[in-house]
Amino acid sequence: MLTTSAFIGIEITSGRHPFTYAALDDDLNLLALTGASLDDLLSFVGNLPSATVAVDAPSKLPRAGTRKRSAKESALSPSDVMRTAERDLRERGILVPKTPSRADLCPSHVRLGLTLYKRLEKMGLRAYPDDNASLLWLETNAHACFCVLLGQVPMNRRSLEGRIQRQIVLYDAGLQIAEPMDFFEELTRHRLLMGQLPVERVHTPDELDALASAYTAWMASKRSGEITRLGTSDDGYMILPTGELKEKY
Repeated sequence: MLTTSAFIGIEITSGRHPFTYAALDDDLNLLALTGASLDDLLSFVGNLPSATVAVDAPSKLPRAGTRKRSAKESALSPSDVMRTAERDLRERGILVPKTPSRADLCPSHVRLGLTLYKRLEKMGLRAYPDDNASLLWLETNAHACFCVLLGQVPMNRRSLEGRIQRQIVLYDAGLQIAEPMDFFEELTRHRLLMGQLPVERVHTPDELDALASAYTAWMASKRSGEITRLGTSDDGYMILPTGELKEKY
């Protein structure tokens, strides 16, 4: 059982281990980075005395009554039913997916995320912020996190260059992970000809997203004045690791 505070980021994937989670300590050292089943993930969280858990998935479905901006304010159709946070990000050029208004229309990872939130709350985790709780959960969006940390939309998350770019962002933010530029020091002419790239130096897309979410959890706990909270109580809040958003990304 860990005796320190932990800041956990959760990415919902697929397959035998449908979750990838990263855990950081107070000094942004890496405590864990692995794939897990739902039960294994909850067991890890349940053994922590203090934790902030950031989930890269919608915490609520949109509601028809959610405020919509006028056509002049938004390029989106005002008749669209969309979560407030998602609308705000899309208007800024951060193209996050729209969450359907009915659970049966949601993709499997969204439904799994909603189940995760319920299980976390059943374990006693409270929604951020709550000064009286030692175990907290919050919603974030890893793609939006990278956009605001980088100041622009990053390259494709599955491309090698996009992965290196994201790892540089996290490394520069202070996470104690491998220096991503070491990849190029180990990239020799021979290895390139043989197709033996040193990809072990670069985290996978799911690991990078989990790390970005974990960093957001750390920021929310350690530097609450330097984060942004988007959304409403009706359709859910989303936390991003920056104190101010640009008009366009």
